Amino acid sequence: MNTIKQNSLMKAAKFSLAFLWIFTGITSIYFSPEVGYEILESASITGVMADVSVYAGGALDIVIGLWLLTSIKIRLCCIIQVVIIVLYTMLLTFIDPSFWLHPFGPITKNFPIIVLIAFIYIEMATTENNI
Repeated sequence: MNTIKQNSLMKAAKFSLAFLWIFTGITSIYFSPEVGYEILESASITGVMADVSVYAGGALDIVIGLWLLTSIKIRLCCIIQVVIIVLYTMLLTFIDPSFWLHPFGPITKNFPIIVLIAFIYIEMATTENNI
């Protein structure tokens, strides 16, 4: 693949992931926090702990998205993204395993997202080695 196409694909990958993280964080905090509260309540997490979970989770998502946009230490950012996705997946699986079969795929979408993160990680490693 030529360098211009590769750079364009890398930018598109980073921007799309940043959008996903930022929009998810904003949605969790502002547009639809009740969804997070409902999920947490089904695991008997309520009150202050639910508040902290919903708002800290949303803030973490926004920070990850903004971090991607900075292009600073992107490989570390990639590792942290995968860790967060795996943790979210494990928690959601524990709380309500039926999300695996949900028609909108809130858990199953994590697999292609991890592949996209792996692409960015590998491309960044290749780029750093060629400098």
